[in-house]
Amino acid sequence: MRALIDTRPWLTVFYLPTYAPELNPMELVWSYLKRGLGNLAACTLDELAAIIRSRLKQLQYRPDLLNAFLAHTDLITHPRST
Repeated sequence: MRALIDTRPWLTVFYLPTYAPELNPMELVWSYLKRGLGNLAACTLDELAAIIRSRLKQLQYRPDLLNAFLAHTDLITHPRST
């Protein structure tokens, strides 16, 4: 693997600990979603799944929030300019 990495100067590799939820932006997404689900009383698992799907869909329209989740990890060293 090291030889492969060394032949690609454009590739940046980060060595991460085995378990590091603070470096996983998906942990932040789920935390954000769970915060809004705390006071809901879904009657069935299907209803709960539908609510979660709806909330995830809403997140697609909040790129600034998703970018903040990524930025929180400090793993992006050269952000794309939009």
